[in-house]
Amino acid sequence: MQYPRPFRRFLALITLVLAAATITGCEKTELQRADGTAMNWDDFRGRWVLVNYWAEWCKPCLEEIPELNELDKAPDISVLGVNFDGVTGTALEQLGEEMGIEFLMLGQDPGPEFGWKMPVGLPATFIVDPSGNLVETRFGPQTEEDIRTLIGN
Repeated sequence: MQYPRPFRRFLALITLVLAAATITGCEKTELQRADGTAMNWDDFRGRWVLVNYWAEWCKPCLEEIPELNELDKAPDISVLGVNFDGVTGTALEQLGEEMGIEFLMLGQDPGPEFGWKMPVGLPATFIVDPSGNLVETRFGPQTEEDIRTLIGN
């Protein structure tokens, strides 16, 4: 059976829209670890994610590292560190070790990918819920208690 021309155009348009939606939905946001290996942002679904911006010269950043290390040990929370000064590679891994950072450090700022603006003060922590939505941005050193109060556990 032959469909009328307007209906065929409508079906073609719907097919294109569905194909575009499928392709867009398949795009994965990749993050780069300090060592340069890639990882997928979707791997963090189902967990709270704290994206923490820090610098070696930032005293409050140093103060919160033990708190963030403890939070990162929880099964429902992941902490990702971003060096504010753009240190990367082996230098970043060494710096993190010297500072006692045990959580995952990123070799590249994920903020632009998500439409986040670079923080103007440090430390800065972007708090993302288990569905992947930015809930809040906090400035200043965070404590385990403060974060657990925010996320309700």
